[in-house]
Amino acid sequence: MSDEMVLVTGATGKTGRRVARLLKERGVTVREASRSGTPSFDWTDQDTWGPALRGVTGLYLVVPSLGSPQAAEAIGAFTRQAAAAGARRAVLLSQPEGGDGGHEHVLTAERALESAGLAWTVLRPRWFFQNFSEDFLLDPVLSGEVRLPAGDGEEAFVDAEDIAEVAVAALTEDGHAGRHYELSGPRLMTFGDAVGEIARATGRDIRYAPLTPQAYMDEQRAQGVPEEWIQLSVGLYAYVGSGGLASLSDGVQRSLGRAPRDFADYARTAARQGLWNA
Repeated sequence: MSDEMVLVTGATGKTGRRVARLLKERGVTVREASRSGTPSFDWTDQDTWGPALRGVTGLYLVVPSLGSPQAAEAIGAFTRQAAAAGARRAVLLSQPEGGDGGHEHVLTAERALESAGLAWTVLRPRWFFQNFSEDFLLDPVLSGEVRLPAGDGEEAFVDAEDIAEVAVAALTEDGHAGRHYELSGPRLMTFGDAVGEIARATGRDIRYAPLTPQAYMDEQRAQGVPEEWIQLSVGLYAYVGSGGLASLSDGVQRSLGRAPRDFADYARTAARQGLWNA
């Protein structure tokens, strides 16, 4: 067993639980941060920070609403306290540049980590493959029609497994400190391309229906979706539709020495696991 201990925030999320699993496989002790954990951890309650940081040597940071001023302030205060408590390394799950009116706050959060006195690494991933099988796009896939206001915009979707592997490498190996890793998959795809791969992998009739932003918002409101999420998501889809994310990056290759996983491989694996069984 390693003498290291990593605090994993967002430990039940798409990347956090994968990071926790991979760390444990390497013999690293993991403290999975949550309000209900022991010790309890809450980003909004600084009284919980000290107990959560006791004995910790590394941090995996997933911060809610990263584009808010409050998140940037919390990261700065928390990582300075972590460094003072003896932590040495930290990895922040950040966002790609653009597409969000709060991106200046995201950059502020990154700079707060960079000035905290830790060996830091920042990950800037694209849309996760797993959004289609574990998150907000699962129900549309199961329904047979994915209705989104993203047009034919291309995105370099990336596997959450690849993101987790990069994070674990940065937390356990030398050579990653002080780096920003832009993480993408190996090819550009539209949402129609992604849905087509899922349809082929499952043998089901699933299609992508591009909507206007107004039609999408009307449908979401009719389904009782909170307005805050509607406004956030329609802006994100619009940015994809504009081509703002139509570029590839080499972060997975640079950090892991291999190509990122392709969406088709992910779709076949998820289909075999029955994740899209109607």
